[in-house]
Amino acid sequence: MADWIGIGRRARRCYGFDEVALVPGTVTINPSEVDTTFKLDKYKFAVPIMAASMDGVVDVKFAIAMGKLGGIAVLNLDGIQTRYEEPEEILEKIAKATPEEATKLVQSLYENTKFPVKESLIAKRIEEIKKANVPAVVSCIPQNAANFSRIAVEAGVDIFIVQSTVATVRHIATEYKILDLENFCATTKVPVIVGNVVTYDMALEIMEAGASAVLVGVGPGAACTSRGVLGIGVPQITATVDCCAARDYYFKRRGKYIPMIMAGCALVVRYARLLRPGQMR
Repeated sequence: MADWIGIGRRARRCYGFDEVALVPGTVTINPSEVDTTFKLDKYKFAVPIMAASMDGVVDVKFAIAMGKLGGIAVLNLDGIQTRYEEPEEILEKIAKATPEEATKLVQSLYENTKFPVKESLIAKRIEEIKKANVPAVVSCIPQNAANFSRIAVEAGVDIFIVQSTVATVRHIATEYKILDLENFCATTKVPVIVGNVVTYDMALEIMEAGASAVLVGVGPGAACTSRGVLGIGVPQITATVDCCAARDYYFKRRGKYIPMIMAGCALVVRYARLLRPGQMR
């Protein structure tokens, strides 16, 4: 059901984390016997958690530690880890700065042309992770995906993520070459995850383009500024239900199960109907 918000415009009610609770079912299970493993393409992970590809979250050491625990930590190839030989020094300066100073410092680090992303560091970081015998998972923006994925695959990366604030298959731009997402997924020799999306239609298009998993979430988390800065987004419970509905439809048509990875809650939704309308309140 939708409500009129103005002449010729209707909007439906959407729900966030704090507005929805799961109703207990008719069967209980010993927590120690719950199976939390999930599969992503040919890989199987014990922990259904993916650490975000943010400079303040994942470095090589964290990626290794997370991998040994059975989860995924995504290294950002556009960030500090691939711009500086010794990123710890830069991160320490940011950690000691006030929030206002830290923001300016991070912006200056990314804008400083003296410290562009170095291809040698892309390969080096991946090789450092792989030496620990854990999966190497990396991400970058669509504009860099073609070049960075080539280097990453040669270095032994296991999963590659193409991530933008809002992902679409049909992107319009004249200032740079547009990534052909369908061709990229078909020709990249490792599983490709694409995001972020929040709607049924876009999740379905991304899956049809060949993504091995889809990142869901625009503006839902405490660390995300998209809602406030850009004024776009969908509360995460509604985004989850809609995108999982697209996943279910795709599975029925194609017989291939595509994981939905939810931003904010950090869980990979395994089950076809985790949230049924009759189970929400």
